Amino acid sequence: MHTEIRKTVIRNIGLCLSGDMHAPILEADCIVALDGRIAAIGRARDMDTDDATTLVDAHGVALAPGLIDSHVHPVVGDYTPRQNQLNWIDSTLHGGVTTMISAGEVHMPGRPKDVVGLKAMAIAAQRWYENFRPSGVKVLAGAPVLEHGMVEEDFRDLAQAGVKLLGEVGLGSVKDGKTGRQMVDWARKYGIQSTIHTGGPSIPGSGLVDADMVLETGTDVIGHINGGHSALPDDQIVCLCENCLKGLEIVHNGNGRAALLTLNTARELGQLDRVMLGTDGPAGSGVQPLGILRMVAMLASLGDVPAEIAFCFATGNTARQRDLDCGLLEPGRAADFVLMDQAQHAPGVSLLESVALGNLPGIGMTLIDGEVRSLRSRNTPPAARLPELVTGAVAS
Repeated sequence: MHTEIRKTVIRNIGLCLSGDMHAPILEADCIVALDGRIAAIGRARDMDTDDATTLVDAHGVALAPGLIDSHVHPVVGDYTPRQNQLNWIDSTLHGGVTTMISAGEVHMPGRPKDVVGLKAMAIAAQRWYENFRPSGVKVLAGAPVLEHGMVEEDFRDLAQAGVKLLGEVGLGSVKDGKTGRQMVDWARKYGIQSTIHTGGPSIPGSGLVDADMVLETGTDVIGHINGGHSALPDDQIVCLCENCLKGLEIVHNGNGRAALLTLNTARELGQLDRVMLGTDGPAGSGVQPLGILRMVAMLASLGDVPAEIAFCFATGNTARQRDLDCGLLEPGRAADFVLMDQAQHAPGVSLLESVALGNLPGIGMTLIDGEVRSLRSRNTPPAARLPELVTGAVAS
């Protein structure tokens, strides 16, 4: 049986943000994707743009990799009991986010804490988000939190069943660095990536995780280093930046001043490539559909980094730290994109200058795996210009 190749062409791109800190702006005005993967990036005059099944005229707006939220707490489907809200993932897509990474499904009512139950829930969560992608968004879930009684075989079983993430160390009953380190090492042995709660308690049942525990546990990502909600003292944040080589995750639901301290310390160390962004929602602070965009604008405007670099914190940096196949404009990677422009009447003479002044862009379209998933955002300010879907349809 002959199957038609899906060909997506986006032409007339005004600004191409690569997601790569070392070359954040590409000299390109066209992207071609085949069957959901980037095939070519360059000048339209040099590319085969014929016979597109999906054709987008960008009309001069900017294109970037779809944004990645490195820290969310999903439960099931597009519903969160934490704020009793439906369609929060779809709403976040309208903030340019195309991939979300679970830091634990901890808001599940009656969350099982026995080993059999927690393994079952982790495997189920991995499965239901693999089988159901709300509005096309990739939710990488099934992230069990560590509980006493877990042994090495449990991590082997989880990995064999498809679990690739641990929830935040410190949200379960394991709250000491020695035990946490043993379990993190077991997880790493079987290819499961780990993250840790950093800072003061977030919800009843959680507790303080200080720099000593973070260093002893040795997770792959320092989760919300700027606190979720309460940050560690300055000297401990600097200590973590200096003594770990792991991802420095800054979140919307944390301390803004501590976020800037983390950014400045990473810059002084010459290690801005470690900085990655999350929202840490849904949480007591609510749901933040524009949380990643707000972090990009905040760090660009107050952190003295070029806006094109700040976008890398939400795309390529996270992709590399998390070993994802999206987040960078490179052939072979997933064709996940956000098209955006300077917001109407916003200060600045360009998108990047406007973001550097702290303003959010207006989003005009998102694509996931080469398929258009949303048009003009219902959540961002209206863009000065909008891309046009010439051929094809918005995926249902």
